[in-house]
Amino acid sequence: MKFNSDPSKIARSNYSDESRTVSMNIRNRRSIYADQYVKKELPNELLDEILINATWAPNHKMTEPWRFIVLRGKYLQEYGEYMANYYTEFYAKQLSPEALEEKLDYLRNYALNATCMIGIILVQNRKINLPEWEEIAAVSSAVQNMALTCTANNIGNYWSTKNVAIDYIAQFGLTENEKSLGILYLGYYPEDLEMSRKKRTPLSKKVMYLQ
Repeated sequence: MKFNSDPSKIARSNYSDESRTVSMNIRNRRSIYADQYVKKELPNELLDEILINATWAPNHKMTEPWRFIVLRGKYLQEYGEYMANYYTEFYAKQLSPEALEEKLDYLRNYALNATCMIGIILVQNRKINLPEWEEIAAVSSAVQNMALTCTANNIGNYWSTKNVAIDYIAQFGLTENEKSLGILYLGYYPEDLEMSRKKRTPLSKKVMYLQ
């Protein structure tokens, strides 16, 4: 086998405008956290587009192993209270009473400016019985579709897979073949928000070309 460490590159001018837009959305996607959001309503039509795009993710044998719970309004405050209660004992061992109350207030208010939270649920098909990792990969692709749709519409988002997020969503009537995978936060952010400039490892260190 021949290893090509320097494959030829396609000139940028050969890409279509549509292809460049897709590439920009992929490369500009960032996790933007809920405490950075500003209060603004998300149109229902755009929320539907985000969710519909999620359902077009690739999935083995068309099992469509996902379900979503959209949480808005009072649930943003409810989740803040849930987080504060969830972490009270944990932080009480580390912080002074004053610092503890400040931390708990932060948690109570954390999600209030989000346009919504989306509970991410894995639905495993017992009849087809695919490996769980394949089904989780499909759900992850669905979440990425949502994230890229948000990026294209200047909506901040990030997927929280902390135990507190997983446990909260698990309360909403999951069946035996379902598993909570956390919460996707959505929200608008200030125009002057400085985005993370994280870099990626060069292809030469991650890709092997065989021909």
